[in-house]
Amino acid sequence: MHIAIIGTGYVGLVTGACFAEFGVFVVCVDKDEEKINKLKKGIIPFYEPGLEDLVRRNAKEGRLKFTTNIKEAVEESLVIFIAVGTPPRGDGSANLEYVEEVAKQIAENMNSYKVIVTKSTVPVGTGFKIKEIIIKNLKKPVNFDIVSNPEFLREGSAVEDFMRPNRVVIGAESEQAIAIMKDLYRPLYLLETPFVITNITTSELIKYATNSFLATKISFINEISSLCELVGANVNVVAKALGLDGRIGPKFLHAGIGFGGSCLPKDTRAIIKLAEEKGLNMSIVKAALEVNEKQKERLTKKIIDVFNGNLKDKTIGILGLSFKPNTDDIREAPSLFVIKRLLQEGAKIKAYDPIAMDNTKLLFPQITYCKDSYDLAKDCDAIVILTEWNQFRNLDLIELKKLMKDLFFFDFRNIYEPEKMRNLGFKYFSVGRV
Repeated sequence: MHIAIIGTGYVGLVTGACFAEFGVFVVCVDKDEEKINKLKKGIIPFYEPGLEDLVRRNAKEGRLKFTTNIKEAVEESLVIFIAVGTPPRGDGSANLEYVEEVAKQIAENMNSYKVIVTKSTVPVGTGFKIKEIIIKNLKKPVNFDIVSNPEFLREGSAVEDFMRPNRVVIGAESEQAIAIMKDLYRPLYLLETPFVITNITTSELIKYATNSFLATKISFINEISSLCELVGANVNVVAKALGLDGRIGPKFLHAGIGFGGSCLPKDTRAIIKLAEEKGLNMSIVKAALEVNEKQKERLTKKIIDVFNGNLKDKTIGILGLSFKPNTDDIREAPSLFVIKRLLQEGAKIKAYDPIAMDNTKLLFPQITYCKDSYDLAKDCDAIVILTEWNQFRNLDLIELKKLMKDLFFFDFRNIYEPEKMRNLGFKYFSVGRV
């Protein structure tokens, strides 16, 4: 089978490379000529473990191609995935400008039956809108089907998530389109992957509902962490007990400084906006967003209060800039909020992240970027852990003590044990533990 992936961003490139690994012939399309030329050389525009090897291997073996020629890609492919960005507008709604433009280009170049699949995260009703655009822009009558096939890729483990997903959702109105999609995903049947077959509208809503629920779990445990600090409880133990309840589960019950990234903030705002347009107030999802913002402010205030509101000439070291480990993505990362607030308070900021420093330099060129955790610790009044990279989990604490000017240690991912840290002499602060 030959397929086209239009859009070589995070979702598009992972999808294309993984389908090629399944033995499918894939052409990835992007209007950015510079990006396409780099991809042809095996240069990946973002960091994702395992993806570079996948791209290079499948390109070498002839199953994965890159082009700016959308006409050729559409004509050669049976299935066409739309995987362009849907950035948020000022009111929180998704901007469908790129999706609509791609739908128009597909229509103008269709020469035979096609299955057109939305892989981008899109509002409910987008599939029908794409259908209208294609019908309007067809140069000659051609049969086609629209499918919704949302992605559930976690940055940092996207290749594994695609190869071994916990479910595949297919929303379609045509039995033919469903059969083609099942054939495309046939390798996953060997893993007994659950398939959810539904209509387009339900499929579109599943993605938003999933991310809104995950955001709610994170905000819930963060709100519990605030209560734990007030009453003297340990949020880690609370979360463990909650997770052992089969109705709840342990994932996304890790207290910290809040969620960020390209999905949870954007998708929760989008579903709130969609509901408002239908006259519905989604108070639980709104609360999840509000708690997330309060958590960043609450924990940043911990740092400020320790210095009695006077951070002038204080040096704060930030360990971790990406919104989560194993990615260079800093979109809506808590680190950006913390750095901005501390700078406003007059602090000097040093920062280290294994991958995300180049991206952060574009936003904060004035702060000092370090070569490793120990270079960062030199002459710091405080260290703040904001991303739980593995290399931060086993720091040489004795060495850190020697290098630091003062021993304030803010562990906002609850990596270390409070008693051990305090016994070593650190003035230690974490989340939901006393």
